[in-house]
Amino acid sequence: MPRRELAVQPRARGAVELVSKLAGGRSAVDKLYQAGSAKCLFPRNSCAGLDAVLLNTAGGVTGGDRLSFSARAGTGSRLSVTTQACERAYRAHPGQVGQVRNTLHAEAGARLNWLPQETILYNGSALDRRLVIEMAPTASLLMVEPLIFGRAAMGETLTEAQFTDRIEIRRQGKPIFLDATRLQGDVTAHLALPFIADGAGAMVVLVYVAEDAEALLPKLRALLPETAGASLIGDDLLVARLLAQDSFVLRQSLLPVLRLLNNDDIPRCWMI
Repeated sequence: MPRRELAVQPRARGAVELVSKLAGGRSAVDKLYQAGSAKCLFPRNSCAGLDAVLLNTAGGVTGGDRLSFSARAGTGSRLSVTTQACERAYRAHPGQVGQVRNTLHAEAGARLNWLPQETILYNGSALDRRLVIEMAPTASLLMVEPLIFGRAAMGETLTEAQFTDRIEIRRQGKPIFLDATRLQGDVTAHLALPFIADGAGAMVVLVYVAEDAEALLPKLRALLPETAGASLIGDDLLVARLLAQDSFVLRQSLLPVLRLLNNDDIPRCWMI
């Protein structure tokens, strides 16, 4: 008998497009489109900014999934984007890779906060992620991307995983920050090397672009543990990277940093 072909498994598709505007002294939704497993909620807040919470109703990302998010902070508006919970990259079938594409714009005088909660890589996962941010000269930005290498509480190690990530920030089309990561195979063993991550199970990259970046640098460094560093790589461009034993320790260091750089404002989802 001929060998039966494996059935094609259903794959998640999701897309959200969001535009904010300034109206009556407050930031509000100007345009919203959502499709598939990607949704967006807008919790009430007491400030003049607009908070957007992304949801993936598929429950995570696995091989073959395709998710995209596009946001534009309109002129003079303040837009903060976070996620309802940690995103999970699950085990994928051989040769199948999950894809996440995020594209953000900050127009003149706008403030854009990109504050997703942690992405957790499961053993056997395969994820390709891209983030592109376009900024006007007078816009400001706070961007954070936390990453967890396996579920420490479950004793999980990433003996076989694939992760590629690219973050690009441009001002008027000119790149001002570029960060790329590629991990494949026994990720845990690679991260255990002393001059790579010395056994860290969690990492976050943070970028802050604003006029007060230089003034905030000493305060930021005072909050960081020995496994972190921060540098001013432009007149208004501050970059930090933190390594931690696990997600709990990572948050202990990260939350005070976010409060410092975001006027003591933390998305409510981060506190649940």
